[in-house]
Amino acid sequence: MNVDITIILIIVTAIISIQAFNQASFMQKLIFNPYVIHHNREWYRFLSSGFLHADWIHLLLNVFVLFSFGSVVQKYYAYFFGSAGNYLFVLLYLSSIIAANASTYYAQKNNPSYNSLGASGAVSAVVFASILFQPTAKIYLYGLIGIPGYLAGIAYLIYSQYSSKNGKDNINHEAHFYGAVYGVVFTLVFKPSVFKFFLNQF
Repeated sequence: MNVDITIILIIVTAIISIQAFNQASFMQKLIFNPYVIHHNREWYRFLSSGFLHADWIHLLLNVFVLFSFGSVVQKYYAYFFGSAGNYLFVLLYLSSIIAANASTYYAQKNNPSYNSLGASGAVSAVVFASILFQPTAKIYLYGLIGIPGYLAGIAYLIYSQYSSKNGKDNINHEAHFYGAVYGVVFTLVFKPSVFKFFLNQF
């Protein structure tokens, strides 16, 4: 059965995020707080925080990017992995939320005031998986400027790494970086031949 997992993920994310918008206690129960995770062993926050967003703009941006790239990756997963494609796509998405937050956890586990939330790490994983399959396909910045995916990916990694060291915008750029890298690594671990497919696109 052909199920659009991307749409399901979007719906679940929207429901949980909107609930959190309207109920602060719900938000605080699910948000990524390394200190609380470390001291209270509330490990579920690694995953639950990926379904929360700070506001409508944050939610809509992640939903739009996931919608734009998720179905593409899901189709390629079906091509390369057959009937296991949908399951691996779900595993990619959920595990990338955890992987993207791992380094932040170790850096902030003794900082009670640190919080983080959002699907950006997982969305970055999906975008970079799509670049692995379609490296020369253009990604449009602001809907106007088309840049080949592999170049946009390199620029994104440089920007995320720089911003994680120097940024003061309250955005977890480190999660974006590690989520992006994870999307590539995850796909290649399960199907190393995708790298040859990637090279053949040039």
